[in-house]
Amino acid sequence: MKVTQRVKKILANYESDCPGTKANLARILMHGRLGGTGKLLILPVDQGFEHGPARSFEKNPPAYDPHYHYQLAVDAGLSAYAAPLGMIEAGADSFAGAIPTILKLNSSNSHATSKDQGVYGSVGDALRLGCAAIGFTFYPGADDQFEMMEEFRELSEEAKAVGLAAVLWSYPRGGNLTREGETAIDVCAYAAHLAAEMGAHIIKVKPPSNVLYQPEAKKVYEDHNVDISELSARIAHVIRSAFNGRRIVVFSGGEAKELDGVLDEIRAVRDGGGSGSIIGRNTFQRPREEALAMLNTIVKIYQGKA
Repeated sequence: MKVTQRVKKILANYESDCPGTKANLARILMHGRLGGTGKLLILPVDQGFEHGPARSFEKNPPAYDPHYHYQLAVDAGLSAYAAPLGMIEAGADSFAGAIPTILKLNSSNSHATSKDQGVYGSVGDALRLGCAAIGFTFYPGADDQFEMMEEFRELSEEAKAVGLAAVLWSYPRGGNLTREGETAIDVCAYAAHLAAEMGAHIIKVKPPSNVLYQPEAKKVYEDHNVDISELSARIAHVIRSAFNGRRIVVFSGGEAKELDGVLDEIRAVRDGGGSGSIIGRNTFQRPREEALAMLNTIVKIYQGKA
């Protein structure tokens, strides 16, 4: 595998990591149609665990089959495929070596009454299944946030020790946060910074709105005239908050939306200097050919061709 100068520059930002971890980051950064560009396009399929099978897959019934998602990621030329333990296990042999995988180690479900996630996978599972990285969801603001922080510390320490990368979904929710506050620009930027401080190699956050939620932060934003007028400017601010661009930050596709809405968000992520996108429902809930066409356009956007 040839590693481009752009990817070598990104890897140089991870100064404490061993060659094994950097090699696995390089596997992800060099794979697929965006390989070598420094941009990522990842397919995450943990929605069945989080929301239930019917809500996740009935819009496109072939998606009930775990092999469907592996094949979609391979055929679209994506950077990686992220999923819970059972989904990865169900296709690990058939798709061994076909695409880098990220084993999601914790999840919630729609029956939960608290903002928390249960750990059901291990670093050993990730090694056994040939994964390049572990994935973990953290809820800044939740009542159980400090327990989740400690769980990630233990898992990421173990992962780094054996040469795996760590991907952190940093999704503010719970506590005093309203629905509007979860995607406010000051809250999203804070979430990205927390993930960087916690040692994540790849950080996943939601595209931020122009809302300023925390009174103390709002004053600073206004006093210093921080530009949050356009989504691209807000993306740039989130990237700056993740060690001034020294960490890989990808943005979720969010709730299912019309194609034009998805593509407009992708262009804003590109223009704001984001590292890429991690898009689930907006791909696998569409018919396969429609999803492939959409992913092809997203790749071209990140290549500067659309």
